[in-house]
Amino acid sequence: MQLFFRKYGEGQPIIILHGLFGSSDNWNTLAKKFSEHSLQVYIVDLRNHGLSPHSDEMNYILMANDVFELLQKESIHQPIILGHSMGGKVTMMMDKLFPDTLKKIIVADISPQKYPPGHTEVFNALNAVDFNQIKMRKDAEQILRNYLKDEAVIQFLLKNIFWETPEKLNWRFNLSAIQKHYDEILESIPLFVSQTPALFLRGEKSNYITDSSIGIIHQYYPDAKVVTISNAGHWIHAEQPQLFMESVFDFIKH
Repeated sequence: MQLFFRKYGEGQPIIILHGLFGSSDNWNTLAKKFSEHSLQVYIVDLRNHGLSPHSDEMNYILMANDVFELLQKESIHQPIILGHSMGGKVTMMMDKLFPDTLKKIIVADISPQKYPPGHTEVFNALNAVDFNQIKMRKDAEQILRNYLKDEAVIQFLLKNIFWETPEKLNWRFNLSAIQKHYDEILESIPLFVSQTPALFLRGEKSNYITDSSIGIIHQYYPDAKVVTISNAGHWIHAEQPQLFMESVFDFIKH
């Protein structure tokens, strides 16, 4: 699948992969800052997200192959890949499927483990928005507020609304495919052992990488460095962008 991407700067290539319900748009500001430091930054929309094609099929093997296809098409050699949440699992699956392809990996607030379902309220909210009836963004926002209390999540989801036609709004992401394959998104990455230099960043207030998760990470990446970003939840790059960038640059340079 030919993925949509944006590219900034020149130098060492770094590929940034967003999380579930996200898009490359979420990373524009940080990508531009990264590009000021001798990095050629690619921010990518994964399948069924952003401006990339929709598909009824969705799993980590397919998503990893999509990104590998982009590397080949753009003649990108030995990139660093930075993946947040679902994008972090895509990153690890790439490292498993295409050993020696990646120079380094940076995984933001996710481990290779299987996760329990945690998006029931989000799916309920998204499915309650009927774009055959709703003609204004503020109406969709009100419906989301009936189901969700976290303002950051509401605003994050609202960024995905666009005018599909001059008369009709829709979600950028492929909601039906994401919901259909949600169990596969929660799945663990099959165990493998990698010597690829790896940095795992976790939010101090997030429960995605617990202390027990660190032991799981080291089964896959025995030499992985795990860094906790203080005063940050799951969206560490948005909540603590300066600390996030400093940790990434420190890892890239050494």
